[in-house]
Amino acid sequence: MTKKGILTVALKIGFATQKGGPGKSTDARGTAVGFAQNGWAVKIADFDLNQSTSTRWLQRRLTRGHKPEVSVEQFGSMAHALARADDYDVIIFDGAPRASKDTAAMAEACDLLVIPTGLSVDDLDPAVELADALHFKHGIPIERIAFALNHVGDSMAELEEAQEYLSQKPYHVLAGYLPQKVSYSRAMDIGLSVIEVSHKGLRAQAEQLISSIIKRATALQSK
Repeated sequence: MTKKGILTVALKIGFATQKGGPGKSTDARGTAVGFAQNGWAVKIADFDLNQSTSTRWLQRRLTRGHKPEVSVEQFGSMAHALARADDYDVIIFDGAPRASKDTAAMAEACDLLVIPTGLSVDDLDPAVELADALHFKHGIPIERIAFALNHVGDSMAELEEAQEYLSQKPYHVLAGYLPQKVSYSRAMDIGLSVIEVSHKGLRAQAEQLISSIIKRATALQSK
């Protein structure tokens, strides 16, 4: 991966959803830790001013002394977050719980905008609607929008149906997915990310998705 020592502009990755609950902050934290494990200086810009989920997660991480270090800071506007961006190798925007007018500004600033979604139609339809609004209304290039599949249950048929549904859309679908597992939520309860769980198989499962996000973002920035 290219480091900031060569590249003077921070890599920017955003996570946004049309509705709450599909694992936006989960993916953002995993991506931040993935970069930090490779020596990148990372900041998560937490735009959830009411619940401050990523900020609270960092407090738990610091209390327990987990490494590598990841910085989290709350921001009320994209302008303020972007003003701090180039102090880091990577800045990850953990968007507000639901899409707003600021989501388009975030997408415009990012090398990659990730839209996490569950597998149900109730999750998929709003996710696609957000992608369509960003592309057709706000002009975000198709290649900079990607879907991440989260909260995947035991039904492979449901997973395949969701993948087939998204394959009919013009946007990128990230490799891998996050299963619905208690181990992930318990890890975040103690300040870890999904790629730091003790269960080897679940860690590898999460690493596949997070690696896909990292590879997609760095490839887009290098263009």
